[in-house]
Amino acid sequence: MQEPDLDRVDRKILGFLQEHGRASNLEVAAAAGLSPAQCHRRHRRLEEAGFIARYETRLDAARLDLHVVAFILVAMEKGHIRDMSKFTDVVTDLPEVLECYSITGDYDFVIKVIARDLKGLSQFLIDKLMRLPGVDGVRSSVCLDEFKCTSALPLPD
Repeated sequence: MQEPDLDRVDRKILGFLQEHGRASNLEVAAAAGLSPAQCHRRHRRLEEAGFIARYETRLDAARLDLHVVAFILVAMEKGHIRDMSKFTDVVTDLPEVLECYSITGDYDFVIKVIARDLKGLSQFLIDKLMRLPGVDGVRSSVCLDEFKCTSALPLPD
C-alpha cells in the first residue's frame, strides 16, 4: 500500500484532531473546509496509513492526587547489554513511568515518572527502579513547575 502524501487539508484535519480529539466528524469537516463524507474518507485514510497512532484522554494529575513529576537518568552496569531488554520490558509496564527513552551520553535511559508525593517517588526509586536487572545508578531531578506539556506535533504548512 502506497502512503498518501499529506496535503494542506490533511494537515488541517490532523492539526484539528490533535487539539480536539473528541470532535465530531461534522466539526472536523467544518475546520478542514470539507463535506462530512469527504472528511470521513480522509480521516479513515489517515488512520489506516498510520498518521494517527492512537486516541487518548489526558487526565489532570493534580485532581488524581499525583503531584510529583521527576526525570530520572538511569545508568546500566557495563557489560550488561543483554539486561537492557529486561530493563525496558519491566520499566514499560510500571504505571509510574510516563515516558522512557534510550539516550546517548553518560546515562543509558531517561524516564519521566509521576508520583503522589516525594515519599512515593522515593519508594518507586528504591523499591522498584533500583532493583531492576543491570541498573548501576540513577540520578533524579524533580520538576518544580510545568510550563508546557503536549503531545501535539508541529505540522508544516
